This record gives sequence, structure tokens and C-alpha cells, in this order.
Amino acid sequence: MAPTTRRMRARAAASGDRIPPDALFEALLCLPARDVCRLRCVCRSWRDLIRDPVFAAAHADAHRGDPPLFLAKFLDDKTSVYVVDLSGAVVKRVAGTGGGPYQQLLPTRLGIACVAGDRNRCGVLNPATGALQSLPRNTAPDENAHLVSLVTSTFFTLGRVAATGEHKVLRMFSSIGLRSGSSRQVFEVITVSSTSGGEGHGAQQWRRLQGPGLFIEECSGTVVDGVVYFMTSSLYDDLGCGIRPDYIVSFDLGREEWGRDIRGPISSSAGGFMPHFNRNRLALAELSGYLVLAEQDRRPFTLDLWYLVDSGRGVSGVWAKQYRIRTRWLVVRLPDDEDHLKPLLVLDDGRLVVYADGRMFICDLKTNSFKPIHMKRLDSVAVYTGNLLCLE
Repeated sequence: MAPTTRRMRARAAASGDRIPPDALFEALLCLPARDVCRLRCVCRSWRDLIRDPVFAAAHADAHRGDPPLFLAKFLDDKTSVYVVDLSGAVVKRVAGTGGGPYQQLLPTRLGIACVAGDRNRCGVLNPATGALQSLPRNTAPDENAHLVSLVTSTFFTLGRVAATGEHKVLRMFSSIGLRSGSSRQVFEVITVSSTSGGEGHGAQQWRRLQGPGLFIEECSGTVVDGVVYFMTSSLYDDLGCGIRPDYIVSFDLGREEWGRDIRGPISSSAGGFMPHFNRNRLALAELSGYLVLAEQDRRPFTLDLWYLVDSGRGVSGVWAKQYRIRTRWLVVRLPDDEDHLKPLLVLDDGRLVVYADGRMFICDLKTNSFKPIHMKRLDSVAVYTGNLLCLE
């Protein structure tokens, strides 16, 4: 059966292209996406074939085993978003979509991206088309809207609802003081129905949510199978109220409800006793479809990856330590007060891609070695799972 459709063959005949459309289809199918994207400019018939959804789907199927792609904002160009490969080479530049110097890519693992930052600005980007949808900056219309004026910062999390495929953004207004009475967090959610661009175009209005009953760390949001997980706030360290640093709360994007809390593996194994534990040692990540708690130490450098293999059992669920990395020499300096190593992706061969201090590294778990990916200094990064040829 011919790989091309009747419509493709008719367009090729009308253009007078001398290359048989089936042969062109098969030849382009062998090339990586970055080269196919460049070939759109050859002629109109080639562009039409490459933009056809049938070809885009066939190309995605043929290249499922290709090395992963990442979305990056570089420090020297904060108004653009780049698609880069595992070698650090630029596959595509999406100019004018980076949001400016104070906005960053959220650490997503999706076919779309979220650029969010200062002054309640947030946009959802389709890297394949370059379309950027700016989400509404106004708050949800209800009687508690005045609470938003009391907070000092805004944070966003983008996720995909597994059952429906729709994307939603969870927004949190946050002001954390030294006392619980001076701290506030307000939550809203919005459904992203398209990425066609414009201020609020193609999106619903923000919907106000009940809070989880606990204060959470603003930047810790990690999405796994349509559920957003957060670490609890360091505010509890000063209050002495028994909320351990590895205590995790969850929000179901599909139901738009807060779910059950989960006690982390460290306090569970220690019987809940964690004296003088530094929260900067902990980070949440999504790896291979699992929620992962990354625990790191510095002298010598140690990184333990705890996988939540069963969230339904008991208060703490079932955690398993899948990886332990230990080395005396680390090629990246990790500041004590803010930045930490963030796991991004597990490769097919078991190596781990991590991000820290504006750089990406490949960690070989067998040799406990870190190899830098050579590219310009990063402002922020995300994993890209979309199809660059798809224009839908």
C-alpha cells in the first residue's frame, strides 16, 4: 500500500514535482525532524507533504527511539525558546516566545511548554507551530479575590489530564511570612483549550480552589499522570509542629481536588524523626512515569533517587530506592542556599540527565560520573515530548 494519500499525490502532480510522491515520502521519513523541518523551504509540494498530518504521524512512529529533545531558555537570549538535542545542538529556535528576562520555562515533560514569571504573566507555547497563548492575568471572580492583593509572588504548574488529554495550569499566589498568621496561599486553575495565541484567547477563566490545608513550597510542583505533587513549606521548620521536610501533598488536575497526603521515604524509614534536616537536600521529579524524591548530600556528593512505586498503600505509600550516586568529585558547584541538582530524564540505557546551576549533565550510574552537555549557559530547561512536524 502506498504511504501517501490521494490528496498528497494530487498535490505532487499539480506541482510538477519529478520525484514520485511515495519515494519522497519514504526518503523524508528516514531523516530526523530537524532536517525535515529545514526541507519545508525547498518547494511548495515538499512543504505540503511535510505539513500533512499523515506524514507527521508516520514520522513520529518511525522515530520513537530517537534521542530525546529538550526546551531551553539561554541566559544570552531570554526572549526565545530553543529546542535542543542531547548533544547540545540547536534543533529549532522559536523567537519572541520566551517572555522576557524575568520569565522561565516550567520544568514540564510535555509536547507543549509553559513560560511563566513576574507580575502574574504566564504563556503556553506550542514549539512546533510557535503559537503562544497568554493566559489571563485577572483573578477568579469570587468574594475572596481581595486575598490575592495580600500575596507577594505567583507560581504556576502546567500538567496534562491523563483521562481526557486536556492541559490545565494550576496557579498559586503566595506570601510566606515568619509566622503562620502572616502567610497566605491562594490557588486557581484554568483549562488550556488551545495554543493559538492572544491574551486569554482559547482559554477559560481562572477558577478558585480550596487550599490543601498546609503551606507548600512554591517551586516544587511536579506532575505525574495528571496529579501535581508539592513538598510542604519550610515554614513548618520554625513552627515545630511535626510536619516533616519530606511530607508531600497532591492535587488531581482532572477532578480539580486536593488528594491524599503522602509521607516521604526518609521520615518513614526514620520513624518520623528527622532532626536538623535541610530541605534544600530534597527535590521532586517525574522519571519514567513515577514520582521521584531526590535526596542529595555534599561531602562526598551523594544523590539518592526514591521512586513511589505504589501510592495507594498506607500513609507513606511504597517507596523504593532505585538509584544511588556517590562521587568525591562533582563538575558543578551547587550553591548552599538555593540551587540543587534536578533529575530530568532517564535514558533508555539507564543513564540519567540532570540539571544544575545553568547546565545539563549526563550521569552514568554505573561509573558514578557526570559528563556535561556542551551548550550555552541555561536560564531554564524542560523535556520536550512533542512532534516538531505537527502543526495541529
